[in-house]
Amino acid sequence: APTTPGTPAVTGSDANSISLGWAASTDDVGVTAYDVYNGTALAATVTTPSATVGNLAPDTSYTFTVRARDAAGNVSPASGPVTGRTKPGGTNPGALKIGYFTQWSIYARGYSVKKLDTSGSAGRLTTLNYAFANIHPTTKQCFITNKAAGNDSDPNAGDGAGDAWADYGKGWDAGNSVAGTTDTWDQKLAGNFNQLKQLKAKYPNLRIQISIGGWSYSKWFSDAAATDASRKALVSSCIDMYIKGNLPVIDGRGGAGSAAGIFDGIDLDWEWPNSDGHLGNVFRPADKANYTLLAQEFRRQLDALGATTGKHYSLSAFLPADPAKITAGIDVPGLFGAFDFATIQGYDYHGAWEMTTNQQSALKVAAGDPSTPDRRFSSEIAINAYVNGGAPKSKLTLGIPFYGRGWTGVPRGTTNGLFQSATGPAPGSYENGFEDYHKLKDLAAGGGYTLYRDPVAGFAYLYNGTVLYTYDDPTEIARKTAWIKSQGLAGAMVWSFDGDTASGELMAAVDNGLR
Repeated sequence: APTTPGTPAVTGSDANSISLGWAASTDDVGVTAYDVYNGTALAATVTTPSATVGNLAPDTSYTFTVRARDAAGNVSPASGPVTGRTKPGGTNPGALKIGYFTQWSIYARGYSVKKLDTSGSAGRLTTLNYAFANIHPTTKQCFITNKAAGNDSDPNAGDGAGDAWADYGKGWDAGNSVAGTTDTWDQKLAGNFNQLKQLKAKYPNLRIQISIGGWSYSKWFSDAAATDASRKALVSSCIDMYIKGNLPVIDGRGGAGSAAGIFDGIDLDWEWPNSDGHLGNVFRPADKANYTLLAQEFRRQLDALGATTGKHYSLSAFLPADPAKITAGIDVPGLFGAFDFATIQGYDYHGAWEMTTNQQSALKVAAGDPSTPDRRFSSEIAINAYVNGGAPKSKLTLGIPFYGRGWTGVPRGTTNGLFQSATGPAPGSYENGFEDYHKLKDLAAGGGYTLYRDPVAGFAYLYNGTVLYTYDDPTEIARKTAWIKSQGLAGAMVWSFDGDTASGELMAAVDNGLR
């Protein structure tokens, strides 16, 4: 008979289901199935060491065991039991609430992991994505350097290679630490990673993922995904570094297992397969098929690791909203078979790279939009493209911006600045044409700006006679989350926490709206 499966662990739950993972059994002729029992009743039969048991009552405890079967019909002893509880019922109790914490937010913006705790945002999240991991230009594998701190030991890294000091080198004092402790010089793990570890200890239901790529670090995705060997190498390196926690030793920090247990999964932010993104990015027609193969390789290797640890490691992605980019680079059925969920870009529909003002995150195309048909973007258009392409709504989340995009030199016209010509990007605190929500809130309160809304299309903008900024505030987030629920989507993602107020009012609006 097969060996006894590992005692299951509860890896997730909602009002009507509980997800389980366990260490795999071994057998001389091969394990063919696992039977999951809810008490004495057979609840599920699966072929991998993880399962989701559905059709459960809200706010109720259930006890599960697992037995393995082999090709000869032999059955293992029952695993140890595990008890899990479904979440309370509600309009959308299992909604995903995902947010990005940016590596660089600790600098000019002064936004630390501790502020996720003190603002209340951490307690409102289901998933935190840490942005971003990079891909090496030569090896095409995950890597970390200290380029931003002026200590780049890798001559092939290139500019903007990473910031190991922010990730796990910087020491935090007690006053700025989640746990209220001061980092010591001889710790193997400090920086943001250690703060995430402390945050996870305080919020044990919070899942943390490492995000790979992003706008600046997607240059080598195409090369890394190009062959079976390169895909295996990239996936193995990312899992080794972030999931297993084997960080390179830099300035005395890091080492084998130093970051183990922090990251529960991987988020792929390839911007964009078979479409241009950041200047200099590599992209090719084969990206569309290769992205699916890459995602499937991540799924295989994550599941193989999970079979030894009894844990389900999640895999998600950030995907484009532009229908042309979807057609060019996204194999919807193939990708979604590998993903636990995927976020559709719900912002940057328009910005100061165009010389006509417009909305950046509307639910629907506004009446009077002067854009050509191929440049009219909205959340409705984007979500429909994926649903019509075969994506399950239960795996779709919509991105929500915690910032605005703006223009200057804008005449009032007959629309209070909307759909008018502009002379350039609006002044911004960190980047022209871009401003964090908490600063836009101050402008709306007393900066000589007037707030306008389009309740039909679903967006807001500020205008002072010269400068126009389009953005989301709590009112628009309430409208947006109501739409997410009406569409039966899985939830929402936010970019990024450092744009919110000290009290986390935007994250509170997301949480309240998805209840």
